[in-house]
Formats: sequence, structure tokens, C-alpha cells
Amino acid sequence: MAFKVTGVEQGEWAVLGVSGELDLVTSPVLRQRVHDVVAEGHHCLVLDLSDVFFCDSSGVGVLIAARRLIRSCRGRLRLILPAQGASDGSHVNRVLGALGVRRLFDVYVDIDSATADEEDPLSA
Repeated sequence: MAFKVTGVEQGEWAVLGVSGELDLVTSPVLRQRVHDVVAEGHHCLVLDLSDVFFCDSSGVGVLIAARRLIRSCRGRLRLILPAQGASDGSHVNRVLGALGVRRLFDVYVDIDSATADEEDPLSA
């Protein structure tokens, strides 16, 4: 599966769907897309990582940098991990947990829950 980042808007939220491997080669693409979205004035961002099957430390670095950027704009960043991510140990979920940074992110199971203000994130 080739790396791809797609974007849609859902209400006040910009949603970037990420698929493929998030690694040293592809992470600059996601970093640039996040910067482009913020430059366009979107400060509420959802990163849908449901279709990411590999994530290395450079990918995690992009997620942390995105969090920092969004927070500097007083915005909100939410991640979507697969519906059974917490129970089946999806790769991104395991990597974030192993590095001790999963608690930094609000994690949701799908776009609808991530873009609804009344929903609570999955616990860290």
C-alpha cells in the first residue's frame, strides 16, 4: 500500500486520512500537510490513522510536532485509531504506548466520534 494523505472538512474539523507506512521517508509529507492545514486557518485537526500499518519514531515525531503546533494555535488535535485498536494492539497504538506518549493524545475510534464535541476520548 502506497503512502497517502487525504483531506476533508467535517464541520469545524479538518480531517487528514493517513494510509500506508508512516516512516522516515513519508513523515515529511504528513508534516507538510499538517502545516498547510494550519496555514489555511484550521486549528481543529483530526488525524485518521486507521489505515497506517507501520509507524516508526519519525512518524511519532510528526504526531508530537503536530500536537505542539496545534496547541500553539490554541487548537485541538484528535487521533483516530482502529475501532479495536486498544484491544487488538494495533501497530500505531502499540508504538505510542511503548514510547509512553499515547497519553498526550485524545484518541477516538472513528471520524464521527472524533468530530463530535460531546464525545469523550478513549482513555490513555
